[in-house]
Formats: sequence, structure tokens, C-alpha cells
Amino acid sequence: MLAPMAFKLPESVLVVIHTPRLDVLLLKRVGTSFWQSVTGSREPDDPDLEATARRELLEETGLSAGTLTDWRQTNRYEIWAQWRGRYAPDVTHNTEHVFAFQVPELSVATLDPAEHVAQMWLPWQEAMQKVFSPTNRDAIWQLPKRLKDPSLRSG
Repeated sequence: MLAPMAFKLPESVLVVIHTPRLDVLLLKRVGTSFWQSVTGSREPDDPDLEATARRELLEETGLSAGTLTDWRQTNRYEIWAQWRGRYAPDVTHNTEHVFAFQVPELSVATLDPAEHVAQMWLPWQEAMQKVFSPTNRDAIWQLPKRLKDPSLRSG
């Protein structure tokens, strides 16, 4: 007998991977034309959101050497109808927590072929135009300002 499917938690992370020069790594989601930063849902055994961000970074890109910064920014949005079946029946919205991950230089990610089929580095202005998610676009737009002003880095 199959075990019942566990529902996804309606809490996730968005991690913008970038270099000091503000090149941004984008990943192309499998089965779509969508380009995005690292995203993923919090798992019940993740001790905190930083652990979720680090787990997702490793799973989706293989990258671990860099500086992770919690922006202490949250976005709440409606879950698209085609993905609602992954959540409990009464769940319609997700809360996304924004992080940045600075790597010293352009790196080649090791993609999980079940999640992403391509990668590219773009200057932040071009990356902002390429991503499909408005919250991802906003996070990339904030990058230059947050890096120049240390008081904005953690929220």
C-alpha cells in the first residue's frame, strides 16, 4: 500500500545567486520556459529558513562556497492553480523569504535534472528582465542598492 502524500508547506525561500559585479545566475525550470533564481519549499525537518536556503542551494546548484544573506524580506502570493494540488486543500497562498548568495566569481552550477535544464549568468539588469516571477524580479532589482548600503543587507 502506498503511503499518503505529504503536502508541501506554504513557506519557501527565494535565493538570488550573484557575484560582486552583480552578475546573477538564472536557472531554466524543467518543462517550462521559465527562468528563475533558486527557489524551494521549507521541509518539516529544516531547523530554520537559513537551513532551507542552504539545502535548496546545494540541491539545485551544488554551490556551497559563498556568503548567504537573509534579507528578512517576505513576499506573500497566490499559488498558481496548477500547483495547488501539492498543498493541503485549504492552502491558496505561499510566504516566500528572500535571501542572497554571493559567490566570488562566475561558477558552473551542477543542476538537478529533475528541476532545471539550463543555466546562465546575466548582468542584474538583464536577469531582472528574464525571470518570470515578479518577486524574483523585485529581488534582483534590489541587489545593487542592498550591496551598496550595509544596513539594507539583512532587512
